[in-house]
Amino acid sequence: MTATQGDLASLSRYIFRAPRWYASVGFALVVAAVAGVGAFDSRFVLEDMWQGVFFIGVPTVVASLLTTPVDRWLGGQLTYNRSSLLALTCEGIIVAVIAAAGTASVLSSNLDQQFVFDALIVGLASVFAVRLLVVMAVSGQSPPVAAIPASIQTATAAVLFFIYGGTMRYLEVGGGPLVDVLLMRSSEAPPEIGAIVPVDFALLAIMCALYGVAVWVFVEFIDRPWKRSLDVSVLDFVRGFIGHIAEGTRELEDFFEDIGEEAVVPVTVLSFRDEEENEKARFVLPMIHPGPMGEIGGGNLPKRVALEADGVAFPPHATAGHDFNLVTEREVDTLLETVRDAYESIEYHDTATRSVRVQEGDAKVIGQGFGDDALLVTTYAPEFADDVEYAVGLSAAAEARSAGVEDVMLVDAHNCNNGLQGPDLGHVYPGSERSFDTMQAAGEAGDRLADAEQAPVRLGVAWDETDWEPRDGVGPLGVRVAMLEVGDHRTCYVLVDGNNMEPGLRDRIVTRLTGDADGDYASNGTQAGSTTGKPDDPRDATPTADGAGVSTDGDGRRPTADEAEVMTTDTHVVNQVEASNQVGEAIDHDELVALVDRLVGEATADLEPVEAGMASERAEVTVFGNDRTETLASHANAVISMGAALAAAVILAAMALSVVVFFLAGS
Repeated sequence: MTATQGDLASLSRYIFRAPRWYASVGFALVVAAVAGVGAFDSRFVLEDMWQGVFFIGVPTVVASLLTTPVDRWLGGQLTYNRSSLLALTCEGIIVAVIAAAGTASVLSSNLDQQFVFDALIVGLASVFAVRLLVVMAVSGQSPPVAAIPASIQTATAAVLFFIYGGTMRYLEVGGGPLVDVLLMRSSEAPPEIGAIVPVDFALLAIMCALYGVAVWVFVEFIDRPWKRSLDVSVLDFVRGFIGHIAEGTRELEDFFEDIGEEAVVPVTVLSFRDEEENEKARFVLPMIHPGPMGEIGGGNLPKRVALEADGVAFPPHATAGHDFNLVTEREVDTLLETVRDAYESIEYHDTATRSVRVQEGDAKVIGQGFGDDALLVTTYAPEFADDVEYAVGLSAAAEARSAGVEDVMLVDAHNCNNGLQGPDLGHVYPGSERSFDTMQAAGEAGDRLADAEQAPVRLGVAWDETDWEPRDGVGPLGVRVAMLEVGDHRTCYVLVDGNNMEPGLRDRIVTRLTGDADGDYASNGTQAGSTTGKPDDPRDATPTADGAGVSTDGDGRRPTADEAEVMTTDTHVVNQVEASNQVGEAIDHDELVALVDRLVGEATADLEPVEAGMASERAEVTVFGNDRTETLASHANAVISMGAALAAAVILAAMALSVVVFFLAGS
């Protein structure tokens, strides 16, 4: 992702899962009781606490329990957990306002009890404004409709103050015993509430109207660029984002579907089967990006692909960026159907070429041919890189095919990056020097593979789900290893279910497996200073008790492969809360290297003759679309950076109007 997209994704660390509604209600009552001790002055502390619970806590409880059914009756989708947390937050606003006003009245002799209640009116109006904004965002309601559930907490407080403040005695309304019992209970209320007069309720209504208009103006201003460029509302995005992170809903997919565009993407399958024609391993590469985060869209695509395969599945990262995120998880089904179609059309061959490695500039490509087809894996390590753009991948694959290869699976190894540091995160985009390096390297690899001799191929696989979890940077597929042997030549492919890799970790693993400090290759693909580009023949390495090979390098270990490459799936289940959570950020590097060692030993012991075949089909899916991701991220970041200033301006304007209204009412 770009730095702009990273800034957006990093906001998820401020989102937390809403507590259970009864926990919010319980805490609200405790806060109300404590506030009552400070707000009221009766003979007993317990009585003060009870009055706080009644006059401050009851509106919170009513709002917690009634907002959700009222909102849903009006077509909204506010949950009890959210409404209770919202009510608790608004109670905090009221308590803070009362505390500040009370402190000011104590410190200043010019301020009396009426000032405290004027501040309370402002607090109740502010609560209405906050609730109106949240209900509009979460439920997608228009301001007039959203005002109904948003007013519950303020209206409940107003009713209590009307009944227990003795307001009826100011009104010339005929009553009776029932009216006296229900609406005139000032004798049972603390004396502080007696300062309330009918004009206070009129002021409260005016304040709520002013603040409601202020909320509408605020939303209209920040919504304008979203509607102009994306034809969606910022509130739709906020609702979906919070719903996904806080409660795991699918609302964010609805938003992405609204901004999505149709795209045709290649889906390539490389399958290996044993002598009994049972699938042993399957490499699957849909040319999409497994994002945007969590399990939204294609975020968990690697796992879905793995569940479909009969053999051990290897779903590496394709050459595609965030513009090719699937908008909904339903789109994954379309890809899987295309995978099945491609798998059914595969023609198998019992021979393959040795792997070749070509370097051009920063781009390194390791390639291996299977019949008339080829697997190419590109990396830029030890240089930093992130996604290879879709157009670059298509062009590079075309270069390889023009050299004589029929079908190409072009993998972005996605295995060396420095997180989200700096404005340039190493994207390989059309027109960049790296894009031409990649195309030239792919073309050279295709040319060498087309002319290379082929021999029978053997394959061994191993994998471990590991004890690591997504928060550790490793997804549910764990670590997978495929060892391919053609003649006396072995190539090892390591796949880690993660999103990119800490700098140096990939090189350490490759060096561990091959004995070469990989990367010092000339442009013709051979290692500098060597006639063959290979160390001494390692084929007689035998596994140790833990599966690792015997060693002859500096730490006593014999290399187990002639060539090796480490790939990541770019799964975004590891990025639900953290924008950057690369393999190696949270886990110990030594532990990962030891695990790969063991799996390579197991894969070597699993070697057996196989047939291989590749086929490609095209899928029509809905993705984010051209430049939509960057537009979305830039708009969201603009709202964050400018929204605070705009909100402050709106609040100051509303407060100024409040002062004018209070002045006119007083005069």
